[in-house]
Amino acid sequence: MSFSKQLIYWYLQNKRDLPWRKTTNPYYIWLSEIILQQTRVNQGLAYYKKFIKTFPTIYDLAKADQDTVLKLWQGLGYYSRARNLHFSAKHIANQLNGDFPSTYKDLLKLKGVGDYTASAIASICFNDPTAVVDGNVYRVLSRYFGIKTPINSTKGIKEFKQLAQELIDTKNPATFNQAIMEFGAIQCKPQNPDCDNCPLNTSCVALQKKIIKILPVKDKKGIIKKRYFNYLVITSPKNKIALKQRKLNDIWKGLYEFPLIETLNEIDLEYLLKTDEYNQIINEDKAVISLYNTNSIVHKLSHQHIYCKFWIVNTGQEVANSILLYDLEKHPVPVLIHNFIEKNQDVLLG
Repeated sequence: MSFSKQLIYWYLQNKRDLPWRKTTNPYYIWLSEIILQQTRVNQGLAYYKKFIKTFPTIYDLAKADQDTVLKLWQGLGYYSRARNLHFSAKHIANQLNGDFPSTYKDLLKLKGVGDYTASAIASICFNDPTAVVDGNVYRVLSRYFGIKTPINSTKGIKEFKQLAQELIDTKNPATFNQAIMEFGAIQCKPQNPDCDNCPLNTSCVALQKKIIKILPVKDKKGIIKKRYFNYLVITSPKNKIALKQRKLNDIWKGLYEFPLIETLNEIDLEYLLKTDEYNQIINEDKAVISLYNTNSIVHKLSHQHIYCKFWIVNTGQEVANSILLYDLEKHPVPVLIHNFIEKNQDVLLG
């Protein structure tokens, strides 16, 4: 039995019961693929269900405001995915009359859609024999064929895409693509793959050469950037709190946060009070300020680590960008802010 047929046979016996496998609606498939980028299925499933319930059609998503979309996305991270999803939904609804692009090349024109997502939608929804290559596929192919080319190199990306394209079952591209991804997710796992019960174990190069643990190969990551965030949790009269939207092309664009003072290193109260940013925000001498957390809360992102301190500021004056405390939960915020609010609801809301 060929590699492709073995995978498909395994898939039909072992696939998980997931809602997006019961449809070929391109809107639903697209939504599931965008959510599942950088997200595990057990986490993404709940978000998928919430999005489908809130936005049952692409027109519903297109008509929503960005804050609503980001709030629903809150906790998934990589918020550019949500912004691009919303942008493309409006494009399809308004410029394409709701007609979803049906070819790989046209799908690539959508903002936020790359080779993998375009291949998945094209094959699953339109039976286009275009191979998908995601992390699971890289792992399966590198191990089975013993390929040591780094998967995050230009050469590796091209090599694995070409190999996957050669292997795809052209008569059943949707099933093959889902099969190889599912195989990598639950059989040929990153850690502790079930090699003893693998249908491909007699012909797997990595198993024969005992190099399972070193494949796939990745080039070393770049230097992790360290950033130091000092959030001012400013409460003022009439139960108001300062909250500002991030608008720069940086992490968390479009989300809301407390007034932020970013510094080159960790700082103390004396340093904070002398910063121009603090004095522009708080222009009274009677404000009472205290440090919430002595040790910085470390929030790790893919290419940067955030070292965060929260400074509680009680002021007799209302500062700019203040909202009612009770409206806090309506705004989409980074998980770092969300966790702080959740932990201190009694204090913030009195």
